[in-house]
This record gives sequence, C-alpha cells and structure tokens, in this order.
Amino acid sequence: MEQAKRIAVVTGANKGIGLEICRQLASNGITVILTARDEKRGLEAVENLKTCGLSDIIFHQLDVTDQTSIASLVDFIKTKFNKLDILVNNAGISGITIDDVSLSINQYVTNQSYEGSDACLRTNYYGAKQVTEELIPLLQLSNSSRIVNVSSTLGQLKFISNEKAKKELNDIDGLTLEKVDDVIERFLEDLKEDLLETKGWPIRLSAYKVSKAALNAHTRVLAKKYPNIVINAVSPGHIKTDINQNTGTLTVEHGAKWPVKLALLPHGGPSGLFYDQMEVSTF
Repeated sequence: MEQAKRIAVVTGANKGIGLEICRQLASNGITVILTARDEKRGLEAVENLKTCGLSDIIFHQLDVTDQTSIASLVDFIKTKFNKLDILVNNAGISGITIDDVSLSINQYVTNQSYEGSDACLRTNYYGAKQVTEELIPLLQLSNSSRIVNVSSTLGQLKFISNEKAKKELNDIDGLTLEKVDDVIERFLEDLKEDLLETKGWPIRLSAYKVSKAALNAHTRVLAKKYPNIVINAVSPGHIKTDINQNTGTLTVEHGAKWPVKLALLPHGGPSGLFYDQMEVSTF
C-alpha cells in the first residue's frame, strides 16, 4: 500500500525564509500548505513555486493573530487531509519601525512603540501558541508529527537580565504556558511605565527578544507535554530578509535548511531543544 503523503503547514510563508522552507519541503516530496496574511501575495508565491516545477503546494490564508482565520485553516486541513504531519511556525515581525533617514549611512535607528511591541508579541509568541494549540489534534493523527518553531539566538536567556523572568523561563520542571504569559504581561507593563532599563529588560529590539525567549520556552513546555510529537526551536542564523532590512549575511536557502532538517527528523529524533542553525544550543 502506498504511504500517504506527508502534509506540512508553514506560517508567514509568502516571502523570505518561509517561502524557501516551502520550496525545500516540497522538493522533499511533502504536500505543503503555504500560508500568509495577504491572500494576493500568498497566491503569487504559490504560482511562482509552481512555475519552478513544484506542484504540490496549496495556499491558504492565515493571520496567526486572528482566531477565526486559524479556525478556517484547521477546518480546511481536517476536510481535505484529516491529519497534519509538520507545522513550521515561521510568521514573525520585528516590532520596530526603521528610521529611513539613517539607512543611507548603512545604519538604522529603531523606534520602539508600545503598540509595535504588543503586535510583535501577539504575532511571534501568542500567534505561534494559538496556531499550535488548534493544530495539535490534527498533528496527533499523524504517526510522525513535527513542530518547528523558527526562533532567534536573540531570544536566548543570556540577553534577558530581568532575574525573575530569566529564572521562570529557565525552570524547565516548573515552567507552564501560564508562567510564560505572565512574563510577557509583566514586560508589557514595564514597557508602558517606561521601566525596561530599570527592571533589567533588553533595551534594543526588546519585544523581539522577549517574544523569541517566550517561543523557546513554549517549545520546551510542549515537548514535555506531547512526547509523541518531535518539537524543537531553531535560529536560522543572520539571514538577509525584510525583517532586518536585508542586513543579514546569510542566504534564505541557508536559513531554511535548518528548520527543514528538523521538520524531516527521523522518528524518535531529539525533542525540546533549541538549535543555533544545526548545533544544539543553550536556551
């Protein structure tokens, strides 16, 4: 009997690393559901991949911050495939605005607002958390399920000097998603009160760093809760993409290679780890 094709969902996939992850997964014989907030851009991305000879790619609209949009994706997968094998949580934003004036001198000044920081956390952490939560029942119907959270070395706890947050996020035995949520709420409260520096939070790219630290913590909690699913987080490296104004030094092909490798790990592969590219690293 022919083995059923494996099905993958990639979030935030109409460009950059997400698009390249779709390309590499499809090249490995996986049926890929490419998702993006913007339907027009998503459909264009799928068409471009099809012209490269990759036919097994489907578009479905997904805004990871919108519960209705997530439910619509879940219904689509349930109806069409009745299972999911791979989830790559790639959707992410920097949470900052770039001052264009300074781009001309090859440096950029970043402006961090409360609204931008909140949006960053809603997308990078809560978005991934919600999407995962809703798709886990379908992942559990697969006999070889994988979750890959695309993270960043900037989310490592060595960049968080708020001792309480660091201690909680590093306490793997006592860590819960409620505690991760609490850390984020305290961060936003301190940001609102202009107390980031006083309370030992990162100053530059603060919401981005906290969102990735939370995503890494989420990875550890889930890996413990679902031992039958291989769940890991990975930093793809400093990749040249829109999120960093193309200041990265590595190509998207290089960056996508690592999440894809984790998505295709053999049965019984390592779980609950954070990788810096392909090296196991500290949280």
